[in-house]
Amino acid sequence: MSDTSKGICYIVLSAFCFALMAVFVRLAGDIHFVQKAFFRNLVAFIIAAAGLSADFKVHGKASVSIPKGAFLYIFLRAATGSAGVFGNFYAIDRIVLSDAAILNKMAPFFTILFSFLLIKEKIKPVPLLCCIVAFLGAMLIVKPSFDFSRMRPTLVAFLGGMGAGFAYACIRKLSYMKCNGKIIILFFSGFSMLLSVPYMLLHFNPMSLQQFLFLCGTGVCAAGGQFFITSAYYHAPAAKISIYDYSQIIFSTLFGIVFFGQFPDWLSIAGYIIIITMALVNFLYTKKTL
Repeated sequence: MSDTSKGICYIVLSAFCFALMAVFVRLAGDIHFVQKAFFRNLVAFIIAAAGLSADFKVHGKASVSIPKGAFLYIFLRAATGSAGVFGNFYAIDRIVLSDAAILNKMAPFFTILFSFLLIKEKIKPVPLLCCIVAFLGAMLIVKPSFDFSRMRPTLVAFLGGMGAGFAYACIRKLSYMKCNGKIIILFFSGFSMLLSVPYMLLHFNPMSLQQFLFLCGTGVCAAGGQFFITSAYYHAPAAKISIYDYSQIIFSTLFGIVFFGQFPDWLSIAGYIIIITMALVNFLYTKKTL
């Protein structure tokens, strides 16, 4: 199997994991989104730590060392990725799952833009136009208005997608530096947990056993999604595989209907169509020019 094919498989598996994660976030109920994010990151941290420990035992110190110059991008990935997680979790509790998913999936467009800034992956006119039109499609979902409280969840989801896009561009940069993906996930998860600690100390919400199990499910799915997305961008550039990340919209729409009876409105559906169409146009153009 080619590296591109592996990247496609990994990114679809990642999309499924993240869609299922959103279901568990919603099912966990009235727990604050920061507390939900803490447990999501705790599970990912434990899994990444176990993986690094295994790497150390098998391959030695070199396999778990941070390459020279990589720490800055590990930190940026953690900071912007944390913003993406908090934005996504905030939105999942307040809007239709598929709306939250499609706004989070603006990330691949931002990845293309930020990959240009970080690693000089060239952007040609067609991909740039696709990014601009996709942004306009996102506005149909955000529905800008002077009533900020009404549009806040969708706007936060959009900004979360921007943060995730920058984070994935950092992963791409780190792949060139041969940084172990488990180090990236470990630092990201630990950093996000540290950001959650002040709230957890002051406003911890007691949980039922069912809520605790749902949050464990959130963490397992998030860890799976993180490992798969990291592997995807390690094996192939964003321009080749980012279109397949939109399979999450299909999964999220189906899960929203089945578990919560959620149906997106017509403006949102129009936004989905525009964004996914632009992603497809960009993918076909990129594939043709490679």
